[in-house]
Amino acid sequence: MEKLHLKAKPLDISGWRDMLIGMKNPAHEVTVGVVGKYIKHNDAYKSIYESLDHAGIAESARVVVRKIEAEEIEREGAERILSGLDGVLVPGGFDYRGSSGKVDAIRYARERKVPFFGICLGLQCAVIEFARNVVGLTDANSTEFDRNTPYPVVAMLDEQYAVTDKGGTMRLGSYDCVLTEGSLAHKAYKALLISERHRHRYEFNNQFRMQFEANGMIVTGTSPNGKLVEVIELRDHPWFLAVQCHPEFKSKPTQAHPLFQGFIHASVQRREGKKKAEGQRMHVKPAEVAGSV
Repeated sequence: MEKLHLKAKPLDISGWRDMLIGMKNPAHEVTVGVVGKYIKHNDAYKSIYESLDHAGIAESARVVVRKIEAEEIEREGAERILSGLDGVLVPGGFDYRGSSGKVDAIRYARERKVPFFGICLGLQCAVIEFARNVVGLTDANSTEFDRNTPYPVVAMLDEQYAVTDKGGTMRLGSYDCVLTEGSLAHKAYKALLISERHRHRYEFNNQFRMQFEANGMIVTGTSPNGKLVEVIELRDHPWFLAVQCHPEFKSKPTQAHPLFQGFIHASVQRREGKKKAEGQRMHVKPAEVAGSV
């Protein structure tokens, strides 16, 4: 700086100091399962893992990530593989391989009230799971996985089919999103208009939107014109949220992304609730147990 004759502003590293204190002295610990297709490649979900760490710092929690192959769930079942988790995250991806395992993982999180966070393909798999197991559309699917599905709950937009260059069908870059007031997303962002980065080709099919909302899955974020679904949530669930965007690209060590922080906060609450319930059971006197029997 002296060589270039630059004037330095007053040094302020308080934010980094707070970050280090939070990293070294976490008050909580949670175990989060990341269910993906490329788990064996450590860098495939690097931004996801980093964002979970950032959220842990913000929530004074050590986040233990359990990396889970989606195909392992297909072989051995969600109950066996996901038991004991405090939260489940399904990240983005492409193609059919492992999709059934992701759908099963989401069903597990939905039915057992485990905090769930879906990103990009994670949203689409959540839509498929809900359509099949709640709405009653047994053969519902994405046209990415089954072009002939009778219930294409996830599909390309009509205007995309005219594009012959595959890359031209993708929605890339930053897009605005309008959030529903009072939603989990709104509470996390503390704003009604947000902007996030995208990289996907398929969208929620609005033809099924009324059926979904009638059964408890609500759309809480859309494009400004209301045509594109960006965020979905469940009414009767402690924390179930999925987004079509990639929020992990905007997380920072000293500024956790609000959705990741909300997810980890919900996971901590679940963990602490379980510990409290177990503690109460341990302190029940034998006479009280006998009396209840």
